[in-house]
Amino acid sequence: MKNIEILNKKDTRSGFGEGLLEIGRSNPKVIALCADLVGSLKMDAFIKEFPSRFYQVGIAEANMMGIAAGLTVGGYVPFTGTFANFSTGRVYDQIRQSIAYSNKNVKICASHAGLTLGEDGATHQILEDLGLMKMLPGMTVINPCDFNQTKAATIAIAEHVGPVYLRFGRPVVPNFTLPNQKFEIGKAWTINEGSDVSIFATGHLVWKAIEAGYILAEKGISAEIINIHTIKPLDNAAILNSARKTGCVVTAEEHQKNGGLGDSIAQLLAENLPSPLEMVAVNDSFGESGTPDQLMEKYGLNAAAIVDASMRVISRKK
Repeated sequence: MKNIEILNKKDTRSGFGEGLLEIGRSNPKVIALCADLVGSLKMDAFIKEFPSRFYQVGIAEANMMGIAAGLTVGGYVPFTGTFANFSTGRVYDQIRQSIAYSNKNVKICASHAGLTLGEDGATHQILEDLGLMKMLPGMTVINPCDFNQTKAATIAIAEHVGPVYLRFGRPVVPNFTLPNQKFEIGKAWTINEGSDVSIFATGHLVWKAIEAGYILAEKGISAEIINIHTIKPLDNAAILNSARKTGCVVTAEEHQKNGGLGDSIAQLLAENLPSPLEMVAVNDSFGESGTPDQLMEKYGLNAAAIVDASMRVISRKK
């Protein structure tokens, strides 16, 4: 297992804020909208520099999606911002009808996703958003792993034509990908090559997968760790090539087992390369109030769970 250097620790939502400011400077058609959560979405710098290109919609998320859809008709590239729960569950009908169905060029940017929203509890956490979004025809779904990758993804989606769901979070996490990287939508990133088990992780669970890789290496197990930052379109070739090499797969995500990355990979394998598979994810449960670390521990979204899943799936290889 090669050593992965932590550059610093930052929250991924700040990567979105910096990326939004950068694309605002390079593309005058970029417009930002927010549902009364400017500070939480780190949109302050964009608003200060481009006040005429920002709309504070207030606590009216459904209206925000409709406004964003309308702005695209004039050639603008709207970025909406609110918590992931309010970006998806609260406004699913508006996204489906006004954005996805007509393939509007709206970028739905969602912070505070998953359990790591923490103390705000189950009503504000969402563990179903990736499933909701990936089922919409034509919707691109992205879940980057750290500050640098979130910034790069924000810049990349401005150039992509079509609706995008970009998911990120609140907690400070290791920042380990390259600064000023080129983000390729739909292109998985192999962090570590291995031969015994393929670990496909997304979002905050990518660093947990790296930690698991170190533990597995101490046990003499070679783990191939791949960052699946784009849930849709999935990098089918990278996943199948890795699974073919190792013979077994673990998926890891801060999401329900139902409808998430694991489901997508299970479908891909079932259709092309039936393989033993274990999923590290929340098992048909809502979240609850607690610190992010407490919740990740309780719901088994950590390095120890990935190690255990790896050991189980390796034992199932023929």
